[in-house]
Amino acid sequence: MKLRLAGTSLAALLVLNGCASMNADECLMSDWHTIGFEDGSRGYTEERLGDHRKACARHGVSPDLRAYQAGRDEGLQTFCQPSRGFSLGESGGRYNGVCASDMEPRFLDAYNSGYHLYNLRSNVSSATHRIDARKRELDEIKETIRSKEAALIDKETATEDRILLLADLKDLSERTGQLESEIYLLIDERARYSEQLDSYQAHLADAGH
Repeated sequence: MKLRLAGTSLAALLVLNGCASMNADECLMSDWHTIGFEDGSRGYTEERLGDHRKACARHGVSPDLRAYQAGRDEGLQTFCQPSRGFSLGESGGRYNGVCASDMEPRFLDAYNSGYHLYNLRSNVSSATHRIDARKRELDEIKETIRSKEAALIDKETATEDRILLLADLKDLSERTGQLESEIYLLIDERARYSEQLDSYQAHLADAGH
């Protein structure tokens, strides 16, 4: 997809929202218009200014609210584009309702398309992980079965131990059957998800994404 790289970069930027916003040097030498623009272009809410205010208060600096807001408004014009909405949705990012009413409908349409793609990919990935987990468990059980079968035919194994081994082998055999059935169903489920994903990706390609 043409927007995959952009979505990855956007997701990385949004992770920064949880970090301490500014250090002492940044507070003392800050260009609040630029900071506002960067926050707006990353889709931050107005609460981000509160983070800056708290960080800079420790260093005796107060934000320039007017400059920050002007910069943020400009940044939001960049953020609230359909292409950015698609990238945000495709990466599984959260939209915080920051776009103006005249820009939000097209942004949300693109975001929802990207987020649907994200969900379809997640379905395929989740099914694959569950298949792999059950295959690993199945391999471990088969190894345990071989070990217990070897112990069962060992001449030195006591009769009471053989009884326990037979019970264990019965349980392990039942679990093996369960896992094989689950793997079969999951493979079928993943095939359906993959078909849905391929179909939707073809639809998006036709739409120019």
